[in-house]
Formats: sequence, structure tokens, C-alpha cells
Amino acid sequence: MKKIGFVDYFISEWHADNYPAWIERICAEMGADYKVAYAWAELDTSPVDGISTAEWCEKFGAERCATIDALCEKSDVIVILSPSNPETHLRYAEAVLKYGKRTYIDKTFAPDAKTAKEIFALGERYNTPFFSTSALRYATELDSVDAPDSLLVTGGGSNLPEYFIHLGEMVVKKMGAFRCVKAARNGSQWVISAKTASGKDATMIYGSAMPYNVYMEKDGKETWKSIKSPFFDGLIADMLRFFETGETSFDPAETLAVSSGNSCSAGQIHISLEIGCFLDFSRLSNGCFHQ
Repeated sequence: MKKIGFVDYFISEWHADNYPAWIERICAEMGADYKVAYAWAELDTSPVDGISTAEWCEKFGAERCATIDALCEKSDVIVILSPSNPETHLRYAEAVLKYGKRTYIDKTFAPDAKTAKEIFALGERYNTPFFSTSALRYATELDSVDAPDSLLVTGGGSNLPEYFIHLGEMVVKKMGAFRCVKAARNGSQWVISAKTASGKDATMIYGSAMPYNVYMEKDGKETWKSIKSPFFDGLIADMLRFFETGETSFDPAETLAVSSGNSCSAGQIHISLEIGCFLDFSRLSNGCFHQ
């Protein structure tokens, strides 16, 4: 059995609470043999529910590690969680990737472009395979139309800066990197229009209670689907395949999805926008994102 180590800002959170059972179930389906065996968290007590790392480990049958280095030494593969605190990912990557063990880094990958590139540089320096993605990449509804001419996705979550990753990941999977982005607010909703590097148009609509849907158009034919497929199963299966092979199922460059440019035109600002990162809403002015 290969042992997985969980690194987190605080361990009692939604992803850490659900991944172990999903990993066990998908392992059984795939014939793989992995177990969440170790956990380390920077904060010993979760601010969400007050559960300590020791209590979480007792519940999930894992061993609490006193240091992140101890976890890295014991684990066969590593998952960096902290999904709501991506500002921690660079520090954790600096500690983890030097061990050369295959690593999954949870969404949101990084808080900004600079940090994202620094994490990739660490992977290259230590020759450590890793990947990061939104689980929405694995929604099978996205596969119903190949190379759509236009795309609209909707979705929600507690806040747009954190949950934009899911909308953006779907667009990048189907159309490639963003070239320019424009956002407009409609009450509590956001409408984000994007021109991709391929010249195609995509629209992302966010509302905190909005369900995930996808609309695709190709050759005049329209396809609308509510996203109900078990996309987290797809994520876990891909994570386990990566742990086995060290190979990702998509180009890691899509995590950055960068298309550069800096010119304002027709009310739009061309920017470098990393899908794996938070949208920095401090840069939003007159509906445009500024570098």
C-alpha cells in the first residue's frame, strides 16, 4: 500500500474530510492501493469547526505528523490541500517539492501570477512532478461538444475570487487560454466575458447560489446541459493515475493558461490571467482587469 500525506492550513475542512473516502472508493474501482496515512496542518485547530488535527487523524485513521518534513519523509505521495488559503501554497510547495515525490496541489493553485510561476519553478528545480486543477474539468457534460465556437458557463460558491477557478477551468479546457477579460456586475451576480487566445468568445456567469451549467454552440447548433456528473470522482481518479505514472492527463501549461498583452482597446484591457489563480478584484476598474 502506498501512503498519502495531507498537508493543510487546517485539516478539518471540506476537501480533507471528503477525499479519504473518495480515494478509498476510487482505489477499489481502479484496483489501486492508496491510503491517506499522514496529516500535518499549520493550524492545529480548525477555525471552521474547532476540530484539532489529532481529532481529525483519529477519525480518519491517519497519523498526525509534528512537522511537514516528517510527513514528507514518511509519505509516498503528497496532497497539498488548503483550498481556501492559496497564499499558503508557495510555502508548502517549498517544503514539499524538494522531496521529489509526486504531489497534487489543490485549487485554488496560487493567489497571483507571480506565485504560480514560482511554484512551477520549484517543480522544475527539484524535478518533482505535480499538478493542480479544478474538479469541474472532469464534468463529463463538457465532452458533449468538441471544439465549440462559443461557450457560456455558470456557477456559484461562497465568493467569486475563490470560486472563479471552476468557471475558468471549464473555459480553458474547451477553448484554451484567455487573451482578454471584461467583467460587469449585475446585482450580486458577475458576468465575465473572455476572448480566448484562439479568438473564440466565452462568457462566465457567477452567482453565489447559481448551479453549474454549460452552454455550447457549434455550427449553429446549441447544446445546454446542467452539470450533474460526479466530477470529483474524475478528479480523484486522475489524481491516482498521476500518482501511479507521474504523467498528467492535460498540458500543465493550462494551469497557468497565460496569454500576455497590455493594451487597452474598446473598453477592454488585455492582461495576463492565470486560471489557477484568484482573480484580483483590487485591479477591477470600470469593468476591466488591469495589470
